Amino acid sequence: MIKVAITAACAALFVVAGAANAQTVAQPAVAVLAPAGGSVLRVGAEVPLKLSEELTTKGKKLKTGYRFHLEVAENVLVDGHVVIPAGTPAFGEVTDVRNKGMWGKSGHLNARVLYALVNGRQIRLTGNFDDKGVTGTAGVVGAVALLPVAGFFTTGTSARLPIGTPVKAFVDEDVPLTFATPTPAPMEVPASRPATSSN
Repeated sequence: MIKVAITAACAALFVVAGAANAQTVAQPAVAVLAPAGGSVLRVGAEVPLKLSEELTTKGKKLKTGYRFHLEVAENVLVDGHVVIPAGTPAFGEVTDVRNKGMWGKSGHLNARVLYALVNGRQIRLTGNFDDKGVTGTAGVVGAVALLPVAGFFTTGTSARLPIGTPVKAFVDEDVPLTFATPTPAPMEVPASRPATSSN
């Protein structure tokens, strides 16, 4: 009986030690921005964006200097790792606004991309885009031919960029990267049955 008890105790210790030294399940590497690293997100890398809000000169509320929201439309990869995931917030600024007016003048707006916010860090971006409404020139010409005063009241249309409008931007600074692997989770080891004595 003493020999059987010693054998069972040794078996239990072996199982505990095996669980403690068990192999771990590898987790996928995660790309994060860091002060230094082997890989770099280079100047000129394309960052596809889309508007998260509408921009329009209708109502004459849009002003130069207005900051608006965008988001990254597709994952940005470096060495096969996602460094700027889709959905990352980005920001832009309206640089020029011209509202529609008399004599068929159409609305027009210019804007630029400023930066994307990744892991709490601003990544500087560059990119410009614009939109303009349709001029009412044909209507003005016809109105002036019939009645000069009528041409004064003919207006063009407002500029309008709806939510989801694609905007092409590019990285405007070199960004060092590091690819960190999170702490791996231990592999689960099934419990061992206690040893039984044989008669």
